[in-house]
Amino acid sequence: MFKKAASALALSASFLIAGFTGSASAQYTTQASYNNGMGGGFIEFLFGGPPQQMSPYQQRYQTPQYAPQPYQPQYQQPQQEYYQRQPLYQQELQEQQSSAPAAPDQRAVDPKFEKQMVAYNGGEGAGTIVIDTPNKFLYLVQGDGRALRYGIGVGRPGFTWSGMKTISMKKEWPSWTPPAEMLKRRPDLPRFMEGGPENPLGARAMYLGSSLYRIHGSNEPWTIGTQVSSGCIRMRNEDVIDLYNRVKVGTRVLVI
Repeated sequence: MFKKAASALALSASFLIAGFTGSASAQYTTQASYNNGMGGGFIEFLFGGPPQQMSPYQQRYQTPQYAPQPYQPQYQQPQQEYYQRQPLYQQELQEQQSSAPAAPDQRAVDPKFEKQMVAYNGGEGAGTIVIDTPNKFLYLVQGDGRALRYGIGVGRPGFTWSGMKTISMKKEWPSWTPPAEMLKRRPDLPRFMEGGPENPLGARAMYLGSSLYRIHGSNEPWTIGTQVSSGCIRMRNEDVIDLYNRVKVGTRVLVI
């Protein structure tokens, strides 16, 4: 009788243990498997015990509280315009215009005398300068039936001329020595004048062969399109600078 009771008691205890272990295994398998990396089985429960609860500090730093952001520089790149510099001749023209005395008879230049690309069907090769005295235009032949055209001032009646010349010398802000013939007509002129904004040769000069004639700038842009010079070809300063930069010594100049 005693043996039967002991056996029943042992059997009940085994069922109780099995039930307890089964429910505990089911309760802690998932969390133990993640926390201990051991798979979450019954053996892990027996030897490892129930999983430890994380402290608030561990829970706080278990997962980052922010998402990484792409790096953004804390400064702005300088504007591209900062690196752009005006050409030197633009600065020269600004200085020339600011310091040149105003003339009472200034007038607007006719738009047809502005620099422009035009059709040109002459027989001269590219790079040749053609001066159309009657119409007061200077052409720089480009080839392919085109030419750059500039407005010019030419010699007054009795001082016009024609022929073929070459550019023999180029000068920036040239000085001026009036020829003897001019001094006879105008004894009030200075014998020599340094280059600069008030110099009548303007910002650039291209000398034509051994003659006294030049293609040069002017501090009197309102005279473009007129007959005022003693035979030289005058241009606006911005135009003579542009032409100066496009041609070389030895360039052929045809005056018609």
